[in-house]
Amino acid sequence: MASIRPGNSEGAGVARQLLTFPCRYDLKVIGRQSSRFEAMVQGIVTRHIEAHDLLAVTRRQSGHENYLAITLIINARSREQLDDIYRALSACDEVLFSI
Repeated sequence: MASIRPGNSEGAGVARQLLTFPCRYDLKVIGRQSSRFEAMVQGIVTRHIEAHDLLAVTRRQSGHENYLAITLIINARSREQLDDIYRALSACDEVLFSI
């Protein structure tokens, strides 16, 4: 599935061709392991979606437990919604990257 990143015209062009909204969309967010990282990421994402559009959340720690990867499966309603989510995640200092 295509990743939509603000300011990435290549990704946006692919998304225009591949995504039909609404659609199931997997967001993966990576950050340093902390007691509040997962709740913070979920809070950022749920500000931009309806409660029933959060379909699943999984987490995976790195081998040395220094990093945490969180995958949120959502029902995305529009490209603008995904852009807003990625902008909010990118603005968070604790998020190392998101795809």
